[in-house]
Amino acid sequence: MEFTKYICHRKPERSFFIKDHQFPVCARCTGFYTGLIVYLILNSFYEHAYDFNTLFISMILMVPVAIDGLTQYFGPRESTNSIRFVTGFIGGIGLIIFLKIIIRWILNVL
Repeated sequence: MEFTKYICHRKPERSFFIKDHQFPVCARCTGFYTGLIVYLILNSFYEHAYDFNTLFISMILMVPVAIDGLTQYFGPRESTNSIRFVTGFIGGIGLIIFLKIIIRWILNVL
């Protein structure tokens, strides 16, 4: 867990536990990484176009995690670990699609 302190805050109240052992990352990061992995696995079986519409959809998928994180950070509400995980999962899918589009665009330009 020493390495994960650089990629996540790991606050116990915002993390999942299994048998009194804390996950190495918080609930939102767990959702992000799970979404990334699930998308990459499914994408190896089902390809789709990486165009402007997909880029737009990827940005929309990142909106819920931004809203959840910002409204929690600035205090109007306190999120739950379940909401953090779900929004992180959706945001992780959006992030990996976004990154794949940007990387493909950079490689095509070079």
